[in-house]
This record gives sequence, structure tokens and C-alpha cells, in this order.
Amino acid sequence: MPEDLTAFQRSVSSQKDCELVSRALGGDQHAYALIVQKYEKRLFIHIKRTIGDEQGIEDLVQEAFMKAFKALESYSSKYAFSTWLYKIASNHAIDYKRKRRLTTISLDRPVSTKEGEIRHEVYDTTYRPDRELEGDQRTNIIQEAIDSLPPKYNIVIVMRHQEEKSYEEIAQELDLPLGTIKAHIFRARRLLYMRLKDKRDSL
Repeated sequence: MPEDLTAFQRSVSSQKDCELVSRALGGDQHAYALIVQKYEKRLFIHIKRTIGDEQGIEDLVQEAFMKAFKALESYSSKYAFSTWLYKIASNHAIDYKRKRRLTTISLDRPVSTKEGEIRHEVYDTTYRPDRELEGDQRTNIIQEAIDSLPPKYNIVIVMRHQEEKSYEEIAQELDLPLGTIKAHIFRARRLLYMRLKDKRDSL
């Protein structure tokens, strides 16, 4: 399909999204239901790729739509609604993935046996709290810089570097030309460099 025709269709789709958002903000629940119907399957695929399995995806999709609905007044028509929605879904899925990684069995928790409760004692002579704090600080600084990017740049950086998607996958999911995706990622990296260069000492 010619790129100009694809762009036209995308423009029509974006315009319809803006109309539905406007109606939803005016209290039209059916309008938001149409938005959900349009993007539900896309978000399911997007979140599935983010977290790596199908467990809990339907709940995550619904929660992402709820977050989007609550934040609907903050949406700006300067950006494609799909980009804004994908950003919310991505952040929600990433938060879920991080929390799931933190769910571990504590070695400090006593284990019940017939003889009573016993505790594991593990000694780590290589552990350095200062290194962990430094790593956390560096991660927070970078994440803050990513979060401060405009939505169209934030979403591609998240998808490319945190979700490890290919350029082609990003273009397909965001329904944008491959060249546009590459340009957005290039500009996003440039913005990140500019925002992080003054914080090199902290990194």
C-alpha cells in the first residue's frame, strides 16, 4: 500500500479517535466503549510481548484502559491517541513485570517442620550496599529522563530499549511508517543525551 495512502488512512483514524475522546469527555460512555473495542486486541498483543506470557493479560488490558480513562483529560490531540494509549499500557505492563520479579521467597522467613520452625542463614561476603544504591540512583536518573520525553519519543524508546522490540515490530504496533519510527528513536536518543550529559557524574 502506498505510504501516502497509509498516512491518509492513519490521519482519518486519528481524527476519529479525537472525536471519540471528545465525546467520552462529554460523558458519552458509548464513545469510550468504541475506543476500547478498537484497541483492545492491539493492547493484548502489545502487553503480551511486554510481559512474555498470557497470564493476567486481560486484567492488565482492562486496567490500562481504566488508567487511560482516568487520565483522558490530560490527552493532547497534538499526538496520536494510539501513541498516548500505548504509553500508558507499556508503563502499566512494565510496572507489573517489575513487581512480579520482586516476588521472591524470603530466606529470612522461617520454615515449618515437625521439629518446629527453622531459619536459613546465608552469608554473602561480596555484598556491597553502596553498589546497589549507586545502581538504583543511576537507574532512577535514566528512567526520569525517559519519562520526561514527549509521548511520541517516550513510547518508542520504551518499546525499543526496555521491551527490546525490533523497529519493524514497533512500526507495526504503532501503525507508523518504519522511517518515522527510526527518526523518532534517533531524536529520542538525542534528547536523552542532552538531558543526561549534565548528570554524567551521577551516572
